[in-house]
Amino acid sequence: MPRSGTTLMRVMMDAHPEVRCGEETRVIPRILGMRNHWQKSEIERKRLVEAGINDAVIDSAVSAFILEIIAKHGDAAPRLCNKDPFTLKSSQYLSSLFPNAKFILMIRDGRAVIHSVISRKVTISGFDLKNPKMCLEKWNTAMEVMYSQCLRVGPMRCMPVYYEQLALHPEVWMHRILEFLDIPWNNSVLHHEDFIGKPGGASLSKTEKSTDQVIKPVNIEALSKWVGFYSDEIIADMAKIAPMLQTLGYDPDKNPPDYGKPDPKVADNTMHIKQNMEYWRQKEQEILAKEKKAVHHPAPQA
Repeated sequence: MPRSGTTLMRVMMDAHPEVRCGEETRVIPRILGMRNHWQKSEIERKRLVEAGINDAVIDSAVSAFILEIIAKHGDAAPRLCNKDPFTLKSSQYLSSLFPNAKFILMIRDGRAVIHSVISRKVTISGFDLKNPKMCLEKWNTAMEVMYSQCLRVGPMRCMPVYYEQLALHPEVWMHRILEFLDIPWNNSVLHHEDFIGKPGGASLSKTEKSTDQVIKPVNIEALSKWVGFYSDEIIADMAKIAPMLQTLGYDPDKNPPDYGKPDPKVADNTMHIKQNMEYWRQKEQEILAKEKKAVHHPAPQA
């Protein structure tokens, strides 16, 4: 789900010398959506079968498309990953296409997700950003699908990671994540900000709404920003509006929430960011300017 810490997770992984994730492709969820449409429509399915296009043909074509996009939209690396959030709605299907793949489901308090979506004007199909209650219901539906699919894929191949815990305790969680992925430990994943915009590090997209956040070291400034955003009526009905909150371990009645105490380093990072906001604003502009130059002014070919 967008605004759930997926960008932080991918830039931390991008800091590892053996891994390349890169920006959202945006096209992989669309090809998966097309395939889902073909499967659900009896008329379309019949037409395809009549044309000799059965499930095996479609699966072969979809897997080739996805692999080509992932492999070619960035630098080569021993381990490749994809960060399109809504692909996790198809994790069961993807797990059959790519039997060696593993999946990380980023989970975040839905109240924080929707506050972030609305306040940052993140466009998501079907979400009315003027209607917080409806957006919470849409979040609930999406997470119900993603979480149930992750459980079906199983703990050996799909790992739920809570954004709040990753932000509070990055070292503990990155050790767990790399162990799950069978990737050797490298301390660089704890210092992703040092690799932003550098060769072999994490490239950023100006169109992604988290860019201004992930240029900073891991911090907790965004965890409870949602407090005070929702109306009293929505707060009172939160458990009914978004029952997945409780399913995922959040207390829908706790406002403000208590996500836990941050590691000392994370607390120091957060304090430093608050005290030097202008410095980080300028750094964001510098990094985006470099990224834009790299895209629009490629090196001449020999």
